Amino acid sequence: MALSQNDLDALDLAIASSELEVEVDGRKVRYRSINELMTARNHVATVIARGAGTRRAVYHFKFTTTRGD
Repeated sequence: MALSQNDLDALDLAIASSELEVEVDGRKVRYRSINELMTARNHVATVIARGAGTRRAVYHFKFTTTRGD
């Protein structure tokens, strides 16, 4: 399952309200401490940032043909 901005927003909201339980799309996770919650938040932010910066390779091809006379 890919991490999304919704996951990050839920973690931010939990940190701001000092809640240790986070629910996103029917999934609940209870963290043991705010420190653990912040570690999870940093991980999600890093994964999302990597995904946003992913570039696809672009290839250019030049086709030539040899025709017989």
